[in-house]
Amino acid sequence: MSSDRNMPSVGKPFRLFTVLDRMIVSDLYKTFMAVLAVLVIIIVSRNFIKVLVQAIEGNIANDTVMMLLGLKIIVAATAFLPAALFMAVFMVLGRMYRDHEISAIASAGGGIATLYRAVFWVVVPLSVCAAALAMYATPWAEAQTEKLMHDDRQSADVRGISAGRFSEYSSGELIFYTEAIANDGTMRHVFVQNRQGDRLGVINANQGRLQYLPGGLYLILQDGERVQGVPGQNDFIIEQFREYAVLVEKKTVVFVPHRESAATESLWQSDNPVDIAELQDRVNTPSGVLLLAFLAVPLARLSPRGGIYGSLLIAFGIYFVYGNLQRVNHSWVVSKALPGWLGYVWVDAALLLLGFALLARFYGWQWLKLKFTGKVVS
Repeated sequence: MSSDRNMPSVGKPFRLFTVLDRMIVSDLYKTFMAVLAVLVIIIVSRNFIKVLVQAIEGNIANDTVMMLLGLKIIVAATAFLPAALFMAVFMVLGRMYRDHEISAIASAGGGIATLYRAVFWVVVPLSVCAAALAMYATPWAEAQTEKLMHDDRQSADVRGISAGRFSEYSSGELIFYTEAIANDGTMRHVFVQNRQGDRLGVINANQGRLQYLPGGLYLILQDGERVQGVPGQNDFIIEQFREYAVLVEKKTVVFVPHRESAATESLWQSDNPVDIAELQDRVNTPSGVLLLAFLAVPLARLSPRGGIYGSLLIAFGIYFVYGNLQRVNHSWVVSKALPGWLGYVWVDAALLLLGFALLARFYGWQWLKLKFTGKVVS
């Protein structure tokens, strides 16, 4: 009877998703969400302080603050998704080594392929999600952020105006007063005093608005009366107008979108090295998810008796070097020191070779060769 129990079950059906897979996948998702939440909170909170400072100074509207917070969360989550998954795989498998769960799996016939199968149940969906975030969601979030900031810079002067109070511009050359301001920035019953050298102009209008036009910021007045002349003389000019523009400040806010907000489709069609480097950055997000997870499985075994964090310093060092190589590669592609077609291939290849080297360290090169030629079964 005992020999029968030790014999392999020929008629046993193959299960694509086992109980062991469910256990590892559950732990991985929980750890991944916790690590990603911590990283996003730390990074977003640091950047959000700058947004709050600008809101206090009046450069950003209060209604825009929460929208910017949501957009920054999308950008930060995309940037740190590979790192969060890398640390989650490393921590979960490290704990399993510490608690001898891996030894129990090995005694039941499970090998490295068993761990990779469970890990990639999480990695593959997250890599698809990372591709969608990097290719479409993050550029959209960056574009919306730039648009909101641009619109707020344009309307910053409007927010500095209060109904029932005199506002001064151009070193006192222009002073105006309004009784009420609507939500869209339209001012009601506007009084303007405009000085040009010795001549003084006084304008009364039913309504007005601030608007950027070629040449600077203008106060556009509608349905009013204008009186202009030199104080102490009788040659004053009185005229009625339907619309009249007064130059407030000679400044313009030019909207120049950053490369991060460009649509992915436009980057594919561009031959500019800057566009190529940006596109490679986006493609590298899902590939980084796959490669870092592949590396984390053997890396978790470096110090099985040192607890969960036995090899944490080594993991941080590897990710730090990997991140710096990405930035170096980006600058090389932009400066044309590296061919655009090569891109991140050499960085990803180095990470892949490191993963195979760690596997060979634990199982031997001969085992690795036989495993990939299909002559052994885990």
